[in-house]
Amino acid sequence: QVQLAESGGGSVQVGGSLRLSCSITGYIGSGYCMAWFRQPPGKEREAVAFFDEDNIDNDAREIYEDSVKGRFTISRDSGKNILYLQMNSLKPEDTAMYYCAADKRPRGACVAPWVQYDYWGQGTQVTVSS
Repeated sequence: QVQLAESGGGSVQVGGSLRLSCSITGYIGSGYCMAWFRQPPGKEREAVAFFDEDNIDNDAREIYEDSVKGRFTISRDSGKNILYLQMNSLKPEDTAMYYCAADKRPRGACVAPWVQYDYWGQGTQVTVSS
């Protein structure tokens, strides 16, 4: 049984930084993808970043949505079984509930809509104010 638990959200001013953590309980190994999604107030849930741990090309292991490229970094500490999202240069439009997700997926198919991911955390709120 996979369980995910996010932490690290909070309120920050424009240009600030936050690091979100997702603690993983249960097996998330080969064949699984992990991701961060977010849901802004009154909007649909959207992808932020994907982590394809099986990809032997290190440069292709992290996949980002255009709106966060160059500002956010997804990473995983396998020893501690934690997925991170480092968020820098935060903007008001980054305000959202952030969710960690995992799913067993075909090789090379980590990028997928949120409805295709099976395992979810409870979410952590990020608020960016000007």
